[in-house]
Amino acid sequence: MSTISARTRHMRAMRNRNGGTAARFRYGLLSVSAAILLMLPAGHATAQEAAPVNHVSPELMTRVTDAIDQDGSRLTDIFKDIHENPELGFMESRTAGIIADEFESLGYEVKTGIGVTGVVGILRNGDGPTVMYRADMDANAVEEATGLDYASTVRVTRPDGVEVPVAHMCGHDAHVTWMLGVAKVMAENKDDWSGTLIFVGQPAEEPITGAAAMVEDGLYTTHSVPVPDYLLALHTAPVGTGLVAARSGTIMAGTDQIDVTFHGVGGHGSMPHLTKDPVIMAAYAVTEFQAIVARVLPPLDTGVVTVGSIQAGTDNNVIPSDALVKVNIRFFTSEIRQKMIDAITAISNGIATTYGMRQDRLPTVAMKGHSPALVNDAEAVDQLVGPLQALVGDANVVKEFPPATGSEDAHLLRGDNPDVKVAYMAVGIAEPAAFQAAVADGRMIPFSAHNPNFVVDLDAIPLGTKIGAVSLLGLLANQD
Repeated sequence: MSTISARTRHMRAMRNRNGGTAARFRYGLLSVSAAILLMLPAGHATAQEAAPVNHVSPELMTRVTDAIDQDGSRLTDIFKDIHENPELGFMESRTAGIIADEFESLGYEVKTGIGVTGVVGILRNGDGPTVMYRADMDANAVEEATGLDYASTVRVTRPDGVEVPVAHMCGHDAHVTWMLGVAKVMAENKDDWSGTLIFVGQPAEEPITGAAAMVEDGLYTTHSVPVPDYLLALHTAPVGTGLVAARSGTIMAGTDQIDVTFHGVGGHGSMPHLTKDPVIMAAYAVTEFQAIVARVLPPLDTGVVTVGSIQAGTDNNVIPSDALVKVNIRFFTSEIRQKMIDAITAISNGIATTYGMRQDRLPTVAMKGHSPALVNDAEAVDQLVGPLQALVGDANVVKEFPPATGSEDAHLLRGDNPDVKVAYMAVGIAEPAAFQAAVADGRMIPFSAHNPNFVVDLDAIPLGTKIGAVSLLGLLANQD
């Protein structure tokens, strides 16, 4: 079979898996990691659009994709193993060990223990750009309900003493597997590209603290990792396998994790008048926080306020002394961020004052993980579109979609290097028939990220690896 015919057959197969070329999807990320794609009429590049440039030759693309197909069984086994053995943020010792061992076996310079569990593999291959490829390693405190024979049954006790289930319900297991497959194929094809390649296994994306931890631990100083010209990251999206969303500009919201602790006076449940009940304060705060978006923010600005957890007390008949409210906010500008933070503080203080708390016992507001809005670089994305279209077909590369209120911290790996060009893409991982059935049923997606039924289509394991490899070659491939 000729090279061209093999590639044509591959592209046609991808189109057929996702309902043909008469579909295009509008994309909106649900979380760090997930996406909504709504079906819209198909379209082609207008006369004003420049044809995407593809620096990856058909011969090189075929050689790389064939090698990944041959490695598919091994990659699937790695994915299932990581899925079955998930680890929460900053606890990813086992996963980091798998990554480090793989990098070492491939001849990469390996650095471990960066930002607690972060791991880096570096391959210097002559003159050219320096490209960083990041995969996040951590799982979620969610109990899996997929029924898969490799489903997670893991439970761990967190540092706060709470025992929780753990499962990869955001696709980070796929991210790690893709990275390992890409690292292998890039090492095996060094004659076809030049530059410096840096792979990063990043901890703790879910709490939005892992990337900052690696930088603060001296990623570019103490650990002497080269500063990249480009930073590439992929994330799973619960849409049909074979779809890729890539565009420049603002694509994801910024976020903050905020802990608000209401202080009160505990006592017996039968004598509430002798207490100052922090549970009541917390309950009113949860409802009043919802008015921030409706009545504090300008109507044309985007903001999200979510309370993910309320923690207080242990017994039915004991009013506790404290109540913790875990808040998450999303925004696109620093001004809106500050308005929400100020409103959360004012509401909390007002409620506590109403229930008789002195100034020295007003709520404690603790700022935890933070990330600004994620902005993709136009030059970086433009270099990837051509190779991706050659891989999966023009109609399966989505270039027009609105920003999403999901958030990420991958771009914080730039540290104090604002000139690093970021390219962050979403990759479909839902079995296409399940995705199409969901759309036909009036649902946008078959499942969302952080849902107990989040399932990565095993066909997306080799395909995501191909997308990662072809994207890197778009930035690094030797040009005639």
